[in-house]
Formats: sequence, C-alpha cells, structure tokens
Amino acid sequence: MGPPDDPASPPPPAGPPSAAGPPPAPAPGERRRGERRRGQGPEPPPAERRRQERRRPGRVRRWVVRPFVWGLLLVLVLAAATVLFFSSRFARESAADVLRGELSDALGREVALGSVDFHLWTFTPTFEVNGLVIPGPAPRDPAVLRLDRARARITWRALARRRLQIEQLDLERPRFYLRFNPDGSNNLPRLRRRYLERQLSSLAAHVEALGGRRRSFDEESQALYDAVAPTYDAAHFQAILDRIDRVVPGEGPLAARIEAYRRRFVIPPDRVDAVFAAAIAECRRRTAAHVALPPGESFEVAYVKDKPWSGYNWYQGGFRSLIQVNTDLPIYIDRALDLAGHEGYPGHHVYNALLEQHLVRERGWVELTVYPLYSPQSLIAEGSANFGVEVVFPGPERVIFERQVLYPLAALDPGGAAQYDRLQELLRDLGYAGNEAARGYLDGKLTRDAAQAWLVRYALMSPERAAQRLRFIETYRSYVINYNYGQDLVRRYIEARGGTADHPEQRWREFARLISSPRLPSDLR
Repeated sequence: MGPPDDPASPPPPAGPPSAAGPPPAPAPGERRRGERRRGQGPEPPPAERRRQERRRPGRVRRWVVRPFVWGLLLVLVLAAATVLFFSSRFARESAADVLRGELSDALGREVALGSVDFHLWTFTPTFEVNGLVIPGPAPRDPAVLRLDRARARITWRALARRRLQIEQLDLERPRFYLRFNPDGSNNLPRLRRRYLERQLSSLAAHVEALGGRRRSFDEESQALYDAVAPTYDAAHFQAILDRIDRVVPGEGPLAARIEAYRRRFVIPPDRVDAVFAAAIAECRRRTAAHVALPPGESFEVAYVKDKPWSGYNWYQGGFRSLIQVNTDLPIYIDRALDLAGHEGYPGHHVYNALLEQHLVRERGWVELTVYPLYSPQSLIAEGSANFGVEVVFPGPERVIFERQVLYPLAALDPGGAAQYDRLQELLRDLGYAGNEAARGYLDGKLTRDAAQAWLVRYALMSPERAAQRLRFIETYRSYVINYNYGQDLVRRYIEARGGTADHPEQRWREFARLISSPRLPSDLR
C-alpha cells in the first residue's frame, strides 16, 4: 500500500494527454478546435474551408474590381463594334444615300454621288466624297459641277460641340459650267425661288379661271398642277373590265354585281368610329417607326354629311389637323385604311406637319404657311398620300391587318377578306376612268348624264357614287389627276431611287425625304 499523495509536492511535468484523457481546458475567450458558435454546427475541414474562402471574395474585389473589369470589357466591345460598323460597306453606302438626299433637297436637283468614305480613327478625321455631279436646270443642260473627289478635314473638338468645322478642303479636278443669261437668270440651283415662282404662276392661272377664262382639261392641269395626265380610251378600260368580270360572281350587269357583292363589306354606322380609330392607330404606329414625327402632333376626326368628297384634311398649324369623313354614302371596310393613311399617317397630316417643321420653323420659309389648293403642291400632296397607303401597308400586310383587326371590329366575316382584297386590286386599275369622265365633261365632249354613265360603266361606280364624283369634278375640275397620276409619279420617283417594295427601309427614307421638301411635279419626271 503506497503512501498518500502529498499536496505540497510539485506537479508532474506536463506532457501530451493520453488518448483516453480529456483535452486541456482552453484559455478564457478561446474555443477549442472544431468548435463553432452556437447553431453553426461543426467547423469544416481545412481544405473545404479554403475553398469557401476563395468563393467569398472581399468587398473590394466584389464591388470595385469586378465591375471595373466588366465595364472595361463592355467599352472595348462597343468600341470594336463601332470601328467595324464605320469600316463596313453598309455604313459608307448609307452615308452616301443620306448625303445624296440632303444635297438634292437643298439644291432642288437630283445630285449624283459615286461614293463616300471617312477616316475617323485619327486626331484629324477626314471625309471623302467621290464622283459628285450637280446637274443643270434642264435634263440636257451641262452639269453645273463635276468633281472627282473632295476631301474635308475636321476636328473632334468641333464635333463634340455639335458643329462641323472644316479645317482643310481639297478638291480634285473640279469642273464648273456657269451660264449667265441676258435677262439676269443663270443655271445655278435656286430651289426656293423656283418653287415659289411656280406656285405663284398657278395662283395667277386660278385667278384667271375665276375671272371667266376657260382652258381645256389638259391645259388647265398643266397651268395649275405642272402636269398632264395620260389619256386612255374606252378599249383600255374594257380590257380591265373583262378581267374583273371573270372573278365577280352572279349574273347581270357587272356594275350591279360589283355593288351587290361589296354590300357585304359595308361598315355598320355604329362601328365606323371604332374601326377608324384602330386604323389610324396602326397607321401612326407604323409611320412613327420610320419617320421622326414632330413632337405633340395630333389630329381630330369629325363625321360630316353633304360634301362632294369622302374625306378632307384641314391642317390647323402647330402640327395639328382636323380630318372630316363624309358619311353620306356607306363606307366599305377598305376605306378605313385608305382614309387613315391618306388623310393621316403618312399622308396629308404628316406631309403638312413635316413641311411646317423643316421649312417654316427650321428654315424660316414663311411662304409655306400658305397652301394654295390649286397648285403643284397639291399633286405632290395627293400623290404621296395615295402612295403612302402602299408604303405603310406593303404587300399582304394590309389584308392581314384588316382580317385580324378591322373585320372583327366591324362585325364582318373575315373569311371573304382575301377575295375582296383581290377585287380591290383590280378595281384600282380603273382609276384613270374618272380622269376621262372629267376630261370629256369639262371639254364639252360629254354631257353630264353621259359622264355619269361613263363612271358607272367604266369606273364601276354605283349611280349614287357617280353623282357624288360629278359634284367633285364640277367643284375641283382637273384636280382629279392629282390622285392617280400623282400617285404614279411619286411611285416611279421613289422606286427609281431604290425605294422598291423589296427594300422597305429605302422606300421609307425616300418617301420621308420627298414629303419634307418643296418638290414640283416636273422634278419627279
């Protein structure tokens, strides 16, 4: 039996605890390895802990470094995309189209331009224009200017201030042809003066007509509208009628069958406003996607009776219009988009608003605040308004919108929309029949009854519509050519500049350029 423990004896030297013994107590405020705060569970192994620390970046890296790196990459990508775009053929061709249009509008002549090039990635950017030709006043006149190349050097500082300051301009082989006539006139471009002179000469011709002077139909249209519409005989229209006759069901006279068939597509009177509202909204949406409309532009629609026309735009100024729709006769479903596009977007309302914005307000051309109805301006206005319906609803898009939106609003069966649209296309080929009725009536070759019968037979109008058209002819006389011949002139002019149906963006650009500038019908031919 061993001696008892001596409490006064020193403790044995410290050593590692035995495997079965408890670990030493931790110092105050210290936790043993493997311990975590209450509720956090056991601490992960060292390797896992290091992986977690790598996944939890510090605040500086999270809120400063990473955003900076991603922002820098975005800037580099945008810069590279900008360089690639301005180095592309598309950018140069687009710049050439814009410059060609702007010069043509400013000079009132169709300027020819070979190509445009630019070098922007230097301290002194340069622009080059190649193959510039400014034509003479008449088609066979020598060009006023032929220029092989023009190179302009500008500064970034001026561009940053939205100014174009040319520091150096180099011209290669410029050839000028200037002609000064004994009467003081010359061959230099003078768009504003020429346009105003032609408008005033039309005004003088109209005053002469009010005073009793009578011209033939073609002489009057030339004096007032700077154009003479082509002439067609009865055989021309009969050939079109024969094609229509084969697609219209029923028996009896073709005009009566057409009228009976079209009655199925009359908008009920209590639904006219809703249908027009939808048509106007869609025309505006499509136009605004391609044309920069003036801020605050708008118009009101009013329904009237006892008028010789089906619709009329009264431009009020300040980018506002009043559009009146005549409800004397039934309104067919196709007239909704016709009137919405012709009187509103992109027709008369847009035409007048853009002239006020670009010519009256921006250039100070106060003479454009007066619109003489019996003038060349009306041919451009009516022709572009008619063609504008094709621009805003190209190809099958029109009948698709009518079938899906307008037919249900009008409570009409959309099943016949496609066939009705095909018939309307054929009927449009008869548009010049109204011109021939007016020409024969106003020239004294047709009596009033004979002119009305012509409209019934060759324009396929009901007797009521033919009577209304005669009222229009008696009121406005040769003005009738502005709709169909004006539309054909505008279409040919725009398509000759690449604005074909298969190039809708170019078509919109040329259309907007035309209705924003003071053009004469003789400029379109």
